[in-house]
Amino acid sequence: MAADFIEVYDRALDAAQCAALIARFESSGNATPGQVGGGVYPELKDSGDITISGKPAWRDAETALNLAMLAGLTAYLRRYPYTLIAPLMLKLPDPGGQPRRLAEADVAAMDDAALGTLARQVFKPGAINLQRYRAGTGGYPYWHCELFPRDASAETLHRHLLWTVYLNDGFAEGETEFLYQQRKITPRTGSLLIAPAAFTHTHRGNRPHGGDKYIATSWVMFQRAETLYGS
Repeated sequence: MAADFIEVYDRALDAAQCAALIARFESSGNATPGQVGGGVYPELKDSGDITISGKPAWRDAETALNLAMLAGLTAYLRRYPYTLIAPLMLKLPDPGGQPRRLAEADVAAMDDAALGTLARQVFKPGAINLQRYRAGTGGYPYWHCELFPRDASAETLHRHLLWTVYLNDGFAEGETEFLYQQRKITPRTGSLLIAPAAFTHTHRGNRPHGGDKYIATSWVMFQRAETLYGS
């Protein structure tokens, strides 16, 4: 079967971690209507969101989620090494100390620590949102991708991969549905979804029934050019 570049990693977080995040979400009282692009459009996305990145009270949760993402990303890069190789033309020293282009075999030969270090040099984590979709009403029915050119800083164009950790299950439907791949990802508590961010992986979040749906979601982003290449 041809690769569709959609990967799901079970048990990225354990059930207790997921339950704790849901409890903190609810007890915080800080959820605001979810935004798409530059505004709140509930006909496109109906959710309650909390952006936890950069907030001291959520630092432990942000760290745990980014570590889960990095473990999944390392596995993703092993399966799809050109996620890393194709956009960047990276170099590494050969045995004689001369620079040469990074190749697929080099990625395969790296241990997880080395590959994780390289990934952190090339990529950075996006802001993490915790999101709640109410049973029967919440959802993100609009077909969309993750690239968005309206941001003057171009940060949204640095999104390379999307990721989602499903914090609960026990409801009907509520899948992440990919249009062109004709694939629905069923939420399972603690599982991590990784997929490309571009229009090729246009997707939507189907409405849950019989229970609220909770997720943590963000992006794997390229470092900015001045970080990768210098001024």
